[in-house]
Amino acid sequence: MADLAEAEIRALLDRALRLKALHRAGRPHRPAVGRTLGLLFEKPSTRTRVSFEAAMFHLGGNCSFLPARDLQLRRGEPLKDTARVLSRYVDVLAVRTFGQEIVEELAAWASIPVINALTDQHHPCQALSDVMTVMEAKGTALEGLKVAWLGDGNNVAHSWIQAAARLGFALTLACPEGYAPDPEILARAQAEARAPIRLTTDPAEALEGADVVNTDVWASMGQEAEAEERRRVFAPYQVNAEALSRAKADAVVLHCLPAHRGEEITEEVLEGPRSVVWDQAENKMHLHRALLEWTLGLHRESPEGV
Repeated sequence: MADLAEAEIRALLDRALRLKALHRAGRPHRPAVGRTLGLLFEKPSTRTRVSFEAAMFHLGGNCSFLPARDLQLRRGEPLKDTARVLSRYVDVLAVRTFGQEIVEELAAWASIPVINALTDQHHPCQALSDVMTVMEAKGTALEGLKVAWLGDGNNVAHSWIQAAARLGFALTLACPEGYAPDPEILARAQAEARAPIRLTTDPAEALEGADVVNTDVWASMGQEAEAEERRRVFAPYQVNAEALSRAKADAVVLHCLPAHRGEEITEEVLEGPRSVVWDQAENKMHLHRALLEWTLGLHRESPEGV
């Protein structure tokens, strides 16, 4: 997220909203005919994989799913070789992996656009589609909004921190001691931000007067051995009816899914009237359409307003 200028982020969000409107109106838009998206995934996925596949298909292109376990990477082929070979086969590559250094090395050696579809440090595509959902619920002028993040200072939190710095909304993160976001990412965002980006250990402080309440699983992929301890530590950070009562009466609730009902969020809140998580999940597809258009240089405004 920090690699994008505010104007670029806003253009992507506006375009995603436009593409969603076209989709809802049944107006096809297929500028990617003859183009192929490669999905190089080391981590399992439902929403990220299917939304990228659907996005490319709706744009008229093709998609090739490349689980890392089925590639020569498994046998030790260098990333730089993989990047250069795939650059001859596909037009854009989305990578869902563990270390941030993996996606950065692939991007350094590839001659095609490389999209970060999740690393342990960042999840920019998720945060972009989340912000798109907030724009639908609260209006496109994000300045003046207060967003609360409850739980782990994880990869999604990092991307939300960077989004707040770029887009000018206030963000308060409530994380248990020892589970805070990366201090360097936080400090850089705070130095650049126009609105406060704060860190606290008190959920009530983050929730007070919030327009948006956001959470995520307490144990991410690769942290399963810590799950029991994390459930104990994170229990006060659950998004439930009592917690939500501290936010504004019209506050909306986000969760990027999959959700562990009864842990980070209750069934009552997840399925309740303030939840926008299903719009949030759908919006990944529309945001990915805008992102693929942009990275491939395919967006050309037509006289018909496509």
